[in-house]
Amino acid sequence: MTDDVRVRLAALDFAGVTPDEFAGIVKGLSARQITEIATGDLRARVLGEIFGRMGRQFRPEAAGSLSALIRWKITGESEAVYETTIADGVCTVREGGSADQPRLTLVMGDAAFLKLVSGNGNPVTMFLSRKLKATGDLGLASGLNRYFDIPKV
Repeated sequence: MTDDVRVRLAALDFAGVTPDEFAGIVKGLSARQITEIATGDLRARVLGEIFGRMGRQFRPEAAGSLSALIRWKITGESEAVYETTIADGVCTVREGGSADQPRLTLVMGDAAFLKLVSGNGNPVTMFLSRKLKATGDLGLASGLNRYFDIPKV
């Protein structure tokens, strides 16, 4: 079953998938299935598309004067690192870590990340069950979802 799901997802043009459609896809997958298929080119494409959309899904009116560097570490077959910088009502994203000190660092596996960004996971439950590790400004972490348009599943 996982091979069939991987083949279907590999054929998808993720740029044409809406956030709500993506949330539905993730909702239909177990954490185990996500972990099994989140490898190689498919993983890189999915992460690239998600982080590529963050700037467009950013809600500047909710962020107000917030200024923060957030480092995302997605563990899995390898560690993928992205940084989002929120400043002056704009969210910019870069792949890789910088020498700058982040205000918040979030570490999670592929399944937890996809569940979180698709609106299929509760960040508090994920944190308490240690599927999501947060260091730095935990107040920022607790309200991070309000700064982005995340599907309501």
